[in-house]
Amino acid sequence: METKIAFGGGCHWCTEAVFQFLNGVVKVAQGWVNSFEEDASFSEAVIVTFDTAVISLETLIEIHLYTHKSTTEHSFREKYRSGVYAFSNEQLEASKYSINNLQSRFDQAIITKVVPFNSFQTSRKQMLGYYKKNPKKPFCKRYINPKLELVLEKFSKYVDREELAYLTN
Repeated sequence: METKIAFGGGCHWCTEAVFQFLNGVVKVAQGWVNSFEEDASFSEAVIVTFDTAVISLETLIEIHLYTHKSTTEHSFREKYRSGVYAFSNEQLEASKYSINNLQSRFDQAIITKVVPFNSFQTSRKQMLGYYKKNPKKPFCKRYINPKLELVLEKFSKYVDREELAYLTN
């Protein structure tokens, strides 16, 4: 069954690239997402549409936590909110439960917020698929490649190796 979840945490180019190469991920929409109340400001994020028969929500959350600063506060948290944006109350509770279960794998407290999804604004067309268009650019080599290497190391059974190898060679 296909469903969607939104993730924010760092640069949406980085977040988009992490999820684009996973088996079971059908689509990654890059842009700006918000929630409500204190999280009503837009921050960089992606909406991930995925097949739950191939990859679970908990696995996606785990990958997300490992590929951005999910345990560190910094001055850009409004623009780069560490968050999981749920599309239903059931998904909100399942996401909170997953993060709680994953906490023991991290030395510091996970600061990632689990909040209801409110709205999304897509990035400008020229920014979409940034890594796939620019894998050799210094930004990609410095910031995105280490995240993809981590995903290959820790979550290799979920990676579409053919597509990733095409870009990184």
